[in-house]
Amino acid sequence: MIFWILVLVVIGVFAFVRLAPSDPQRWHRQSNVAGMGESRPASGYVWREPVTDDGLARLKALDDVIRDTPRTKVLIGSVAEGKITYVTRSKVCGFPDYTTIGIYEGPVQGVQTRYLEINARLRFGKSDLGVNRNRVQGWIASVEG
Repeated sequence: MIFWILVLVVIGVFAFVRLAPSDPQRWHRQSNVAGMGESRPASGYVWREPVTDDGLARLKALDDVIRDTPRTKVLIGSVAEGKITYVTRSKVCGFPDYTTIGIYEGPVQGVQTRYLEINARLRFGKSDLGVNRNRVQGWIASVEG
């Protein structure tokens, strides 16, 4: 009897993870980290790089690569808007990771800068074991390919 209760609990958890709705306003935002390059907040991974023009060509190139990533869908945004948020689900359990890419302008280390930011984070749990970092670095490598 206890075995079947545990099975039902596990199935319930997996169903919740797969079916929980994604609130676009919660996830469609830039990070609050400072500086350029990579940052590793507890919930994921952030990459920033300066752009010398409007950055939309770089954003479009990343968008093309990201849309070809398995189990990845656009949640909200567009290249024309300058910011896009994607949901990528793990293969087995369907855990969602949210990635927002965008072109922003603001002070970085005291200097007004235009930059591209990739903000990848998990929804459930406390650590993604480097999954978001590896995914983002793969996207960057594909664009630079």
